[in-house]
Amino acid sequence: MPDQQLVQQVQNTCHLFCAALTKDEVAQFVSYTHVIDLEPQEILADIGDIGNSFYLVIAGSIRLYQVNGDREFEIGEIVPGGLVGEMSFFDRKPRTVCLKASGSGARLLEIQRQMFHRLRIEEPYISTNLLEFVIRSLDLLVRELSSQNASLHVRLNTTEAAA
Repeated sequence: MPDQQLVQQVQNTCHLFCAALTKDEVAQFVSYTHVIDLEPQEILADIGDIGNSFYLVIAGSIRLYQVNGDREFEIGEIVPGGLVGEMSFFDRKPRTVCLKASGSGARLLEIQRQMFHRLRIEEPYISTNLLEFVIRSLDLLVRELSSQNASLHVRLNTTEAAA
């Protein structure tokens, strides 16, 4: 059984995922994961990597970077309670961003593909809850990007009209 402090940390930081789970179910979920502690600025995954794991951020944060030539720029941040790496994990396509720990480092729960498959078979309620959390996470991303895209188009049209 996992460390109760770790289970409590997951419950305290991952409200959306843990809302429908009992403490015992959270502990069961944690037993299928692996804790990863990253140093400040340590790379979790790079552009082009194909994800065999995805991660639940439980402390610190993960920053997302794009690269343009030899220039790197931050495009987002995943804070405690958020998921990272789920897109490449599920679509099995190369990552399009670099994932790095923030300046204070990060603590993550890693869900490896093999353990995810076991979780689906052995704990269907927990895995269904996890998949719903993944869907909500991706839905939020799509909605944010759609809103940003719409704002960009409004600004571009306003600029073109003024010119």
